[in-house]
Amino acid sequence: MPSYSGVWTLQAQMQAVAAGTWTGLPQLFAWGLNSNGQLGLGDVANRSSPVQVAGQNWSQIASGQSFAFAIKTDGTLWSWGHNNNGMLGQNDTVSRSSPVQVGALTTWYQVAAGTAFNLATKADGTLWSWGRNQYGQLGLNDTANRSSPVQVGALATWSQVAAGALHSLAVKTDGTLWSWGYNVFGQLGLGDITYRSSPVQVGALTTWSQVAAGTNHSLSIKTDGTLWSWGRNDSGQLGLGDIVHRSSPVQVGALTTWSRISGGQQFSLAAKTDGTLWSWGQNNAGQLGLGDVVLRSSPVQVGGLTTWSQVAAAPSHSLAIKTDGTLWSWGYNGSGQLGLGNTAGRSSPVQVGLLTTWSTLPKIPLAQNSLVIGS
Repeated sequence: MPSYSGVWTLQAQMQAVAAGTWTGLPQLFAWGLNSNGQLGLGDVANRSSPVQVAGQNWSQIASGQSFAFAIKTDGTLWSWGHNNNGMLGQNDTVSRSSPVQVGALTTWYQVAAGTAFNLATKADGTLWSWGRNQYGQLGLNDTANRSSPVQVGALATWSQVAAGALHSLAVKTDGTLWSWGYNVFGQLGLGDITYRSSPVQVGALTTWSQVAAGTNHSLSIKTDGTLWSWGRNDSGQLGLGDIVHRSSPVQVGALTTWSRISGGQQFSLAAKTDGTLWSWGQNNAGQLGLGDVVLRSSPVQVGGLTTWSQVAAAPSHSLAIKTDGTLWSWGYNGSGQLGLGNTAGRSSPVQVGLLTTWSTLPKIPLAQNSLVIGS
């Protein structure tokens, strides 16, 4: 396999087309750390270039610390990787190195992964959780682990979920914001540092539209396009111009043009409606993409382009897709998680291969690997 990921992938696709086996359907590619089979490739060998995961028609992905989940276009849910706390949802604690379907349902809609737990919604608006639960992050009003999906309450009004290291966030269809789990840095946004084991509403507003969780901080965009943050802030990851923790949502600047957000371990990424890319927080590995390793406590534009469409922040590396379908990565690369065929870090965005068919980035606040859907 050539070391340059894009060349290899392009050649593989050309060969598949020639053989009459290439379908153009959504494919899942994985690379980076694989010590627990979290790449889904049937082994535990790291990869520094994208490798296709068996199957097709993948529609959504989420990576936990050492495991992964994906939903297919038929609504089925699949999991693989480490499973010591039952986070694969297979009703056991057996690890898997290849995707295995979770139950038989075809109604899964969205999934998010934390350190060793998961949140998911179904097409009917119900919310489900499973895995480790020592801080009540499953939202089930206790601290007992679960190895199979369990419904959170009886409501069918959940529209979006996000998982941090040990805390959970969710938005309902009425625009209200809810949180639960670990709260030592105020990442629940409830004005205190008290843990919660059941969903609690954050304030009384009904204008929340998008939510993202970093390791111990939280981000949200309102319907008016404003950006808000709270939780841990020792590296300026809240974007508020200081390093003071917040236990309630605080607006980041005064702009009303934010469109996409993602939280990493101690940094944040966001895109605006004009297609510009912005970053702030910890930058020891160049994860901000600003060409240096200098910490920022306020949003700084990454380059001058206006063609960014998706962003994903990991513990210390970043991924982004442009409107032309190209994939870009930067930051820490010790396990090959940048997909560039080597383990050299980058402090500025570098294109991953030559393809222009990348479509979906994962939620990866804790993973030292990358999973991306392309065709």
